[in-house]
Amino acid sequence: MVEVPKRGTGMQEIMATDYDAPRKSEEEADSIEALKERGPAKGASGLDSEDADNPSFDLGGSDLSDVELDVVVLPQQDDEFTCVSCFLVRHRSQMDHQTDLGPICAECAA
Repeated sequence: MVEVPKRGTGMQEIMATDYDAPRKSEEEADSIEALKERGPAKGASGLDSEDADNPSFDLGGSDLSDVELDVVVLPQQDDEFTCVSCFLVRHRSQMDHQTDLGPICAECAA
């Protein structure tokens, strides 16, 4: 609370206003009893009954569930560095500066 002088009579207490708090008019504000009487929302029960394995839902395209991907991972090359800010491996031409912790890329330095 903040006390501010009131014209002519002394001090007046004023409460600070939280402008980020959601505002509801008295008509929109429901008591807990009114919410309990209303019961559960009608749409909420339909969400739980649907399964992710719904056979009627088709994503289209070919089924790739049995395909294995082979990826060759190369170690960091001599002309590459790992940025200590974003942890991406980048080419040395993208290095902006060197810190005590390690190199920083141009994108993170911007």
